[in-house]
Amino acid sequence: MRAICHPNHPLHRVVVLVFMCFLGFGSCFCLDNPAALQTQIIKDLDLSTAEFMQLYAWYSWPNVVLCLIGGFLIDRVFGIRLGTIIFSLFVCVGQVIFATGALVNRFWLCEVGRFVFGFGGETLVVAQNTYAVNWFKGKELNLVFGFQISIAQLGSTMNMNTMGPIYSRVKDLVGSAGYVTLGISLMIGGLTCLFSLFCALVLILLDRRAEKILHKERGGTGEVIKLTLVKDFPFSLWLIFIICVVASYVAIFPFIGHRAVLFFFSRQKILGIVYLISGPESPVLGFLVDKTGRNVIWVLIAVVTTLAAHMMLAFTFWNPWIAMSVLGASCSVVACVLWPMVAFVVPEHQLGTAYGL
Repeated sequence: MRAICHPNHPLHRVVVLVFMCFLGFGSCFCLDNPAALQTQIIKDLDLSTAEFMQLYAWYSWPNVVLCLIGGFLIDRVFGIRLGTIIFSLFVCVGQVIFATGALVNRFWLCEVGRFVFGFGGETLVVAQNTYAVNWFKGKELNLVFGFQISIAQLGSTMNMNTMGPIYSRVKDLVGSAGYVTLGISLMIGGLTCLFSLFCALVLILLDRRAEKILHKERGGTGEVIKLTLVKDFPFSLWLIFIICVVASYVAIFPFIGHRAVLFFFSRQKILGIVYLISGPESPVLGFLVDKTGRNVIWVLIAVVTTLAAHMMLAFTFWNPWIAMSVLGASCSVVACVLWPMVAFVVPEHQLGTAYGL
């Protein structure tokens, strides 16, 4: 037991990994609250489809800039520990504002909440990735990122399968559907963000303890890093960014926000199938990549299978479960293989900025 308490002991790092994985659980759970309650939100707040999608736009567009700034702040201003707490608080506050906007039937307040939530949510991923690289090195990284992705997908899958029943239960208690029922349901969902904030606090204590025991400094070399130096990042890093955008966000995530509209084949709705497939597979694929190496080859396989899944949807009448299952597997490979590659080409003191970018 004394050995387990030492930061270099494998079991101690497993404990750290557990809290590290659940650091983003609440954010992933609440991120797709709008998708899980799409019908209810549109009806209760009297929105058009375009207005509904603004909930994702207000989350996403600001992060084109804010993630880079957040990563820089983690590297050079707050440090990873304080940055994690700050961005976890943004997630909690943003979800509360979003739920309050629904509770009082003020859509503009919902949009403000999604903006605040987005600033915390995406930058919290940056902090989570930086923690992973600080604690786990080399060939452990693919497996670690696989576990992080698995827990993130677990949060998203639980959201897709629990927010509807939660809404129904609240409706029974309130007596009718409406924006009040919607707001209360979103508040209940926000409890997961408090759980993640608790994990952030525990992780800070463990990280600070390890720093004292191992006599290592957190925060890099002391070199003054300027945001303008991102132009000096290696070309390979920019290729990683391009693959991430095209093979992950553009190719996969449109199916998340509009799943109820896209998949209505003979009344068969596909809810969270990408997350359902990706979650359990990510640690397994991460372990395989750690054992075999060849990250670039695995990424190439993921891109090809993503293309195959889109061709199935575009040119065949096969059951959509087939294509979406392939897409979920591709998502697992891209995520658990691509993210560790950033740490292979960027110095440790620039990781936050690189992951933010």
